[in-house]
Amino acid sequence: MVARILHAEAIPVAGVDSHLPPVPRSRLTPAALRARFAAAGDWQPEFAGDGRLVADRPSAAAAVLVPIVAHGDAASVLLTRRTDHLRDHAGQVSFPGGRVEPDDADAVATALREAEEEVGLVRDRVEVIGCLPTYTTVTHFVVTPVVAIVTPPFEPRLDPFEVAAAFEVPLEFLMDPANHRRHVVEAAGASRQFLSMPWGEHFIWGATAAMLRNLYRFLSRA
Repeated sequence: MVARILHAEAIPVAGVDSHLPPVPRSRLTPAALRARFAAAGDWQPEFAGDGRLVADRPSAAAAVLVPIVAHGDAASVLLTRRTDHLRDHAGQVSFPGGRVEPDDADAVATALREAEEEVGLVRDRVEVIGCLPTYTTVTHFVVTPVVAIVTPPFEPRLDPFEVAAAFEVPLEFLMDPANHRRHVVEAAGASRQFLSMPWGEHFIWGATAAMLRNLYRFLSRA
């Protein structure tokens, strides 16, 4: 068992991955993203999960939407900050998403439902282009990241119980490892490493940062 990380933004930076090349801008257009997912091929994600689990509780299937908002030939990623009272990952930056419910046909259905419930992202503005490999969080969620192109305009409608804020970050920023910072923390007798990608007042870290890094790994491949 490993303890949860609290106040991650206060943990010192152990290194920055500026030695790795950014994804070329030409691969980050909506058309290029569609083409890359259409020819995904075999590849291995860099991160499969958070590491050892926080407690002995059953695993649960979950899904998140990775909403890439098209702005002409540029793109941004829509992220949320969870409210502080939630049981899991309170106050953290995350993708819209949640637990797979019995009525959901698959992970895509879960991601679309949760995005509509949490941020009011209606489905006719969302084009699913593919999925990344599952990611297992320290809180026992086995998460399928569902990647989609979002066509503006849309009016965010936040669920005040779950979502404190929604904001966009340029995809080009997130796909440049010069903005990926590594942290190492000792907790409960174990060493745990995590990534962060700070953007203004928002501290993107943990599972969200790891899934973005897996997206970087995928898009970096020719």
